[in-house]
Amino acid sequence: MSTEPDTAVHVQALLRKLFHDDTILYDHAQFAGGMTNYNYIANIHGVSYIVREPGFKTDQIIDRAAEQKNNRIASELGINSECIYFNSGSGIKISRMIPHAQTFTAINPASEDAMVAAASLLRKIHGNATPFSNRFDWRAELSKYESIVRSLNCSFFSDYTQRRDQLSAFVAEHISSFRSVPCHNDTVPENFLMKRGRRGAYLIDWEYSGMNDPAWDVAMYIGEACLPEDAIQKMLTYYYGTYSIDPAETMKLKCLVMAQDLLWSVWAMIRHYSGEDFLDYLYNRYNRFRRNLTHLMLDSAYSLADMVKL
Repeated sequence: MSTEPDTAVHVQALLRKLFHDDTILYDHAQFAGGMTNYNYIANIHGVSYIVREPGFKTDQIIDRAAEQKNNRIASELGINSECIYFNSGSGIKISRMIPHAQTFTAINPASEDAMVAAASLLRKIHGNATPFSNRFDWRAELSKYESIVRSLNCSFFSDYTQRRDQLSAFVAEHISSFRSVPCHNDTVPENFLMKRGRRGAYLIDWEYSGMNDPAWDVAMYIGEACLPEDAIQKMLTYYYGTYSIDPAETMKLKCLVMAQDLLWSVWAMIRHYSGEDFLDYLYNRYNRFRRNLTHLMLDSAYSLADMVKL
């Protein structure tokens, strides 16, 4: 975990200016997590805030101007935390911490409450009439990440190009159409929050957001939470509103789980080659991608539940 050495000093000056208080102190004592970025808690005048400091190479990965617009749209829908400061140039964002809230990881993403809330939040953003200002295309993102890895003079897995091309061919063969709606695109359980007593649920961290097929968000929640078969069926029922899912949609979900594992594998390469501890994450994601592609190429009936097992 690392940030620019003068970032804390800069953020402290920023907080003092925002709150008109030269006595405010800010450091990195309270780390609040984060994979793409570094998030810290700042307690100011009795209120807790989350300060987001951008991670390595995020200026090449994230479109901060688009994130700022999409973040505002999500806030207007009432499903996002309140943002009090956003600098699209520096990537620093300051949000009011949602009190008495837990991530879905903490409350179990396979629980009934979590899945009902997740499906509701996703339907709300996917059904929003205001489009996002950018497009999230996993192929374009993958190409961008590959370029960053090459710029670091680092190598890929020996079978990477072959496997990537096999996936592209498989997706082209098995997915006939894609929809385009506002999507979050990073629906890990850690980005879902629920207030204590089920008094509200939220979806935070909109930096990967953009127009995409809604199945991406559904597939990612299932894959990141490693949902068992019964939970997958419930999640699909809550989201799609029917127990019987179109086989073509099921195949799309399977393809997107593989695309996500490949994409986040290359993302993890960037973090690993920057000196951060992402090697286990990298191997787990790439090996799951490799395993699932092999199985699905032999048998398209290979189950979604088997696919999301690590």
